[in-house]
Amino acid sequence: MISVLRYRPETKAFLLSVAACVVLIIGMGYGRFAFTGILPVMLHEHLLSLTEANLAASANYAGYLAGALMLAKARPADARNLCAGSVLASLACLVALAWLQFPPGIILVRGLAGIFSAISLVSASLWLLQHMKHAHGAPLMYAGVGLGIFISAECIALGKSMALSSQAIWSVCAVSAGLLYAIIFRLLNSPPDTLIDYHKPDHSTVSTEGRTRSAAMKLLAVYGLAGFGYIITATYLPLFLTGSLAGIDPVHVWAIFGLAAVPSCFVWHRIVLSYGYRRSLMLNLFIQSAGVLLPVFSHGLIFCLASALLVGFTFMGTVTIAMPRAKYLADVVNFNMIAAMTALYGIGQIAGPLIAGELYAVTRSFNPSLITAAISLLVAGFIVAFDVGQSR
Repeated sequence: MISVLRYRPETKAFLLSVAACVVLIIGMGYGRFAFTGILPVMLHEHLLSLTEANLAASANYAGYLAGALMLAKARPADARNLCAGSVLASLACLVALAWLQFPPGIILVRGLAGIFSAISLVSASLWLLQHMKHAHGAPLMYAGVGLGIFISAECIALGKSMALSSQAIWSVCAVSAGLLYAIIFRLLNSPPDTLIDYHKPDHSTVSTEGRTRSAAMKLLAVYGLAGFGYIITATYLPLFLTGSLAGIDPVHVWAIFGLAAVPSCFVWHRIVLSYGYRRSLMLNLFIQSAGVLLPVFSHGLIFCLASALLVGFTFMGTVTIAMPRAKYLADVVNFNMIAAMTALYGIGQIAGPLIAGELYAVTRSFNPSLITAAISLLVAGFIVAFDVGQSR
């Protein structure tokens, strides 16, 4: 258990960022994405059929959207309690999956986990960026998503190597996530003036122009397209590797996807500081589009690993660039901009697998859906590129 009050200002700032990071490790990395790694084990054990697994995934995406919508009017002052509540609820979902053996219950819990994942993302962003007024902590905070994917994936890989059941693996995830929360939960109770003596120089070159409702609407559209663009790769990448791994557990590829996201938050933050919001987001979306498109050329290990690295390196970079921009534009709309962004991202994530499923049923290939996703990211990039209201 850690309290920040006795530390130097720079250490306080770091620890608060770590607290927000852990909220996302648990709520997003574990609560949202651990299912991807454990699902093959659950299918092998016949706990779920493929149809039931798809229903569980859809319930999670729908829950994510519902959670974002629930916080449309959330205030920064509410964020501390929302962070704690969402983490505890995510832990409860992990525990529930460790003993549930009937599909309807699993599907229900996955839907609830989606709700709490969205609440974690929105509340952590509100808490650190607005309540604690620590915008410079955004890269470390959003690195929590990739770090959570990596840690949970390696926990899953360890469990599989020990021939544990899926329920035992869920228990391992619950215990490890609970230990992380025990370390930082006191940090969430830090008063909002904790960083009053912390004055980090701001070298940002983000334009002060373009603070309009139109700019906010464009950012919302771009973010929704980004949600659609990345989720097909994130959902189906392990399937592309069937027969090409030669003894490598596919969950390690998923771990690489998450690991690539961790440094990306810092790299993209530095790019924003150097080149501004517009150029940075445009570059991010174009690189992400290329990563999504790679498996169209080959489903071999090299292409899929490259796709995992490129998409993993950029999808949380999009969040790192866009969320502080949402905070910047929050005053020009009459709703919670961060919650609205998360909701539209959720809609894109729901649409991605649905469209992929329909296209696969017609073509027996994921290539058309990957091309569609890549095009959506290109469109988002061009919206940013031709946003004449932004100087950079």
